[in-house]
Amino acid sequence: QVQLAESGGGLVQAGVSLTLSCTANGRTDTGRTFSDYAVTWFRQAPGKEREFVATVTWTGLSTGYADSVKGRFTISRDNTRNTAHLAMNDLSTEDTAVYFCAAGTGSRTPDGYPYWGQGTRVTVFS
Repeated sequence: QVQLAESGGGLVQAGVSLTLSCTANGRTDTGRTFSDYAVTWFRQAPGKEREFVATVTWTGLSTGYADSVKGRFTISRDNTRNTAHLAMNDLSTEDTAVYFCAAGTGSRTPDGYPYWGQGTRVTVFS
């Protein structure tokens, strides 16, 4: 199985930057690995549903963002290191959530992802 682990969350003041990382290991029964999948960041705020944040294709050449983070967040990946990152700038209290990385189809809904990390918490205070 492909296993994912997020890191980099924390308690930060509004306006600062933070970068989350997603590290992968393992392979599926059919031999597929992290580099064969799109990687997507979702987040879930208290009392709310999990929502799409950003996605990057398996090649790393194409990305997509939620309107709420476009221009502030940047997703990237390094398949040689089995990692993906989410650079978050100009954080606001609205960005407070648990952030999850997932490997799968590239869909903007959670349904398309068989592999998930445990999440990393980001809390932004004003």
